[in-house]
Amino acid sequence: MSDLHFNPYYFKVLRYWAVFFLLTFCFLIHMTYANDTSGKPKNNSPKVNDGAIHITSDKLISDSKAGYAEFIGNVKAIQDDTVITSDRLKIFFKKNIANKGPLSVNEESIHKIVAKGTVEIIFDNKVATAQQAVYNTETKVLVLSGNNSKIISEKDSISGEKITFYRIDGRINVESGNKERVEAVFYSGQKGIK
Repeated sequence: MSDLHFNPYYFKVLRYWAVFFLLTFCFLIHMTYANDTSGKPKNNSPKVNDGAIHITSDKLISDSKAGYAEFIGNVKAIQDDTVITSDRLKIFFKKNIANKGPLSVNEESIHKIVAKGTVEIIFDNKVATAQQAVYNTETKVLVLSGNNSKIISEKDSISGEKITFYRIDGRINVESGNKERVEAVFYSGQKGIK
């Protein structure tokens, strides 16, 4: 049996390679999770604030000749800070675009959006609920209809059978129905009516 003895040169080379592999491993881990404080893998879903319209649903029916696309079941549409959830969402395209090849869903090509079912819209720091919502992209007018249609802004709220909201100038027209009257709740802060 040969005599085992300690060779400082081999130990130095071994230590060098161990440090090299450890630093390389740490660098790779750092690059993989750079700027991620959650410790979870990065989500490669589309950016919410990229201006695009992101829609998910259980089913999609599209008819380019008729100029519409209808999303059915658990619909969620997101564009920037606006979120629409509903049972159904039908997008109507402008006539001059509807007959030109495949559907191109962008803000310029959309004429009207109709959401039906349990509709909730989050927009401009407001929450709107209704049985149906119709939004005209050209006039920027939102019409909510159905029992107890409502718009809530912080503590303030308005409700009625039909609410027409003019987004350009902030005007609101609320109409009552056969079963319910228009209701408005406004908080005046400390001022009150005196």
